[in-house]
Amino acid sequence: MNPKLSAVKGMNDILPPESARWEWFESQVRELMRAYGYRNVRTPIVEPTALFVRGIGEVTDIVEKEMYSFTDSLNGEALTLRPENTASLVRATIEHNLLYDGGKRLWYTGPMFRHERPQRGRYRQFHQVGAEALGFAGPDVDAELILMVRRLWTMLGLHGLRLEINCLGQAPERASHRAKLIAYFEAHAAQLDEDARRRLHSNPLRILDTKNPAMQELVQDAPRLLDELGEESRAHFEGLQALLRAAGQDFVVNPRLVRGLDYYNLSVFEWVSDQLGAQGTVCAGGRYDGLIEQIGGKPAPACGWALGIERVLDLLAQAERQPEAPAPDAYVVLAYTPALPRALQVAEELRAAGLAVLMHAGGGSLKSQMKKADASGARHALIFGEAEWLAGEVSVKSLRAGGEQQQRSVALQPASLLIDGLTGA
Repeated sequence: MNPKLSAVKGMNDILPPESARWEWFESQVRELMRAYGYRNVRTPIVEPTALFVRGIGEVTDIVEKEMYSFTDSLNGEALTLRPENTASLVRATIEHNLLYDGGKRLWYTGPMFRHERPQRGRYRQFHQVGAEALGFAGPDVDAELILMVRRLWTMLGLHGLRLEINCLGQAPERASHRAKLIAYFEAHAAQLDEDARRRLHSNPLRILDTKNPAMQELVQDAPRLLDELGEESRAHFEGLQALLRAAGQDFVVNPRLVRGLDYYNLSVFEWVSDQLGAQGTVCAGGRYDGLIEQIGGKPAPACGWALGIERVLDLLAQAERQPEAPAPDAYVVLAYTPALPRALQVAEELRAAGLAVLMHAGGGSLKSQMKKADASGARHALIFGEAEWLAGEVSVKSLRAGGEQQQRSVALQPASLLIDGLTGA
């Protein structure tokens, strides 16, 4: 016997009935994006490794430790399974010149890949939904994107998520802050852990995002980027705050919020939950005005967010927001084998009329088929027996309302004659 094969660790199957929650969530996302005028984009799962090295940042954890990268054995090209999708979407925008006639509002969904230690809310294959507004410079778009997520929480019936925001300023302001950070941490070198020492000169801003409890007091007293902001950056950040207040959206300014990707500038934000343990960030994003030029396009502003679908579904499960799995309108019970051709024809006509019909397969007694019909959740059973076949009829039995079995002719117009009985009209 061949050994049993299992899925790769940290890459999970999504099976019924859990997949019903995914389908319902995805339908809510599509409705959200339609309401805000965002158009769907689908990018390849595999991209050139250089895209992420250049876009995300060479000294980020993602590029240094987490990417699934390999060399194409046919042409030697360095390729990577996408660890995030903003860089891919920007690459597609540049490649297809999407901004030729002005700004674009775009969205995506799909699997991402990072080689991490699997734990609750953090998997090696995980799924994201993201919204990106490219070509718009003002804080109004930042506010729109944040309020978009608030509306999604309302649509999903989720409560208790809090919004944290910060401003990362522009490159000269970050450079000034970077110098002060390095000097500060060098003066406290004995308190730095291994990660902080490694990042001290390459990416000191990321030290502020440490989860090490022993370093929290040190980080709390570090120089603040907000103190380095110039007039334009401060005006943008104050404009965002004013718009959020006007919309009735509570928020906390978190000066330690830096995000894990190098391409961010100005506004950054996170929607956070206390119900997910260590992985409390459910949705995060911000402005990345330099990324389009960094990847090779003409300079253009941009802003966006991404949320982790698995984390949102975890919150839905905790809130007991389990949508019912879709059930068929009718289940076809085949009690007489010669009736199969007619049963198939009737089922097809009913489907063409917009009904969901599940055909029994695999044989079995009438009793066993009726049990499966009931277990399917169908509202009605369509019973094709010998007597029905001889009379050109089908027996319609209600499975949910205690209704009586009825005889319905299927000889002339089967769909129109049965629809009334199946829909309760």
